Amino acid sequence: MDARPIGVFDSGIGGISVLRNMMRLLPNERFIYFGDNKNAPYGTKTEEEILELSKRDVQLLLDKSAKAVVIACNTATSSAAEYLRQTLSVPIIGMEPALKPASFMRKDGKIGVLATPATLSQKKFQNLMERYGKHALPISCAGLMEFAERGEIEGERLEAFIGELFRPYSHISFDALVLGCTHYVFLKRAIAKVLKNANLVDGNEGTARQLKNVLTQREMLTDALEGGAELITSGDSERLLPLMRRLLAAEIE
Repeated sequence: MDARPIGVFDSGIGGISVLRNMMRLLPNERFIYFGDNKNAPYGTKTEEEILELSKRDVQLLLDKSAKAVVIACNTATSSAAEYLRQTLSVPIIGMEPALKPASFMRKDGKIGVLATPATLSQKKFQNLMERYGKHALPISCAGLMEFAERGEIEGERLEAFIGELFRPYSHISFDALVLGCTHYVFLKRAIAKVLKNANLVDGNEGTARQLKNVLTQREMLTDALEGGAELITSGDSERLLPLMRRLLAAEIE
């Protein structure tokens, strides 16, 4: 058994939504969460920039004795996961937009994939589209994750932004919407309010299960009686840490 913590990182507070799932599934594990809020958003940066930032994020977690690292960010997974797996010995768990499960929900409409510009442009996403995206429509959502970063997860301003985002697609019927950025999970209520009939799908639970499977196979689960989470940010800790704690405890379903 391995009592070391599990490291988790994201470009900001979005990965807290993944951390929630992992803490529910692995209540005895200790987690260290790092939000690189100072450099957010990653979704509008180049792949080279995202890779360099991700390498720094992982090193911070390894310096804190992380036994595994979860990239709680679709964009960083696409840019950095393969490199990190090739160069590090610890397990690296990544994410990808939940296009496969969403494809099974399709009836006669489209599958909308909400993601950052960087995620949509990367080869990993293009491969996913080739396999499961016959009826999928990628929707670039620059500016949306910033609402979650500010803690603005409900309200008229957010709903108006989402409405403008989908105005070009008002003639399209969506059977499901893939939330391809972990920040968007915190915006579920607002998205559902604007787009009333679509199922909202994210990859958080699948990532949590994958983490558990990998740690089980490698006999790296802890035998501690109680877990918990340490939260760290590269940004304004006085403002962001209370927000992170609030979102960790928030009801978002």
